[in-house]
Amino acid sequence: MSIFNVFTLMGGIAMFLYGMDLMGKALEQTAGSKLQGILSKMTASPVRGLLLGMVITAVFQSSGATTVMAVGFVNSGLMELHQAIGVIMGANIGTTVTGWLLSLSGLEGDSFAIQMLNPNAWAPILGFIGIFLYMLGKDKDRRSGVGKIMVGFSVLMAGMNTMSTAMSPLADEPWFMDLFLSFKNPVLGVLAGAVLTAVLQSSSASVGILQALTSTGAVTYAAAVPIIMGQNIGTTVTALISSAGANKNAKRTAFVHLYFNLIGTLVFLCGFYGLHALLGFSFYSESANTFGIAIVHTIFNVVTTAILLPFNRVLEKLAILTVPDSKDQAGEQHSLLDERLLST
Repeated sequence: MSIFNVFTLMGGIAMFLYGMDLMGKALEQTAGSKLQGILSKMTASPVRGLLLGMVITAVFQSSGATTVMAVGFVNSGLMELHQAIGVIMGANIGTTVTGWLLSLSGLEGDSFAIQMLNPNAWAPILGFIGIFLYMLGKDKDRRSGVGKIMVGFSVLMAGMNTMSTAMSPLADEPWFMDLFLSFKNPVLGVLAGAVLTAVLQSSSASVGILQALTSTGAVTYAAAVPIIMGQNIGTTVTALISSAGANKNAKRTAFVHLYFNLIGTLVFLCGFYGLHALLGFSFYSESANTFGIAIVHTIFNVVTTAILLPFNRVLEKLAILTVPDSKDQAGEQHSLLDERLLST
């Protein structure tokens, strides 16, 4: 691998991240105010909050954006802590949509229908139409916003292809193969995934990069599983940063996101390696592909949510224990509450 491949890789990562950021911001600009209103109202039950978080994250292509929005609503008093928990869990499932979308780039076939399912076939056309909509529309106009979304997706796919092309020579590098062999160690794999996602501030972006790495053939499922687990932990950094300077309930919301992913990772890894020891998964040492990464990412988030949703109140109590009310504040709130209620 030459220095020019490194330059191409850096450019590919830049295009990928810029495309994702442009698309997310344009979606928020086009439909953000409506979605924010829905988010603050339709969270009466954990299941409804879960579905809402899932849909909004699938639209925004960012669990971080949904979680930060939930932290903001809790901070402003528009949403209770227990309502935000369902939204956070739904956000984790909704973020898997990006992985599935990117996995379609691996589709191969001669038929027109299969070729049109591959985003690489229609992403350039989308970008071409999008740039005209953007140029013809006014600033912050709906037409301009739709154009930005289309251009963002086109740039994202171009970046994905550039990364895959730049990293393909790594398949012949022994040191690179050895690096991914070391990630079979669950602790190292989880740390690598967490650090990458914390730096990028996006689990969708880090999953996309991992999918691009599968073109080298060095990424086995043994290495991919712990890395994906770590990516889910790393994405909590965005919410933790956004809660700095916010009130205690907003901080608790960010900690719920952290605990949800930490506990989910621990449970999933124990289950995965336990079953592998008993059954011996045939795919364990096989090279992963883009579809495989999307499947593992989805299974983790769906299984974790199914296990922890009934314990949403436990997560709430855990967050309250982490960020407790001071004795003075607790007394003050109780006194004010009593005075107001006694008069009615």
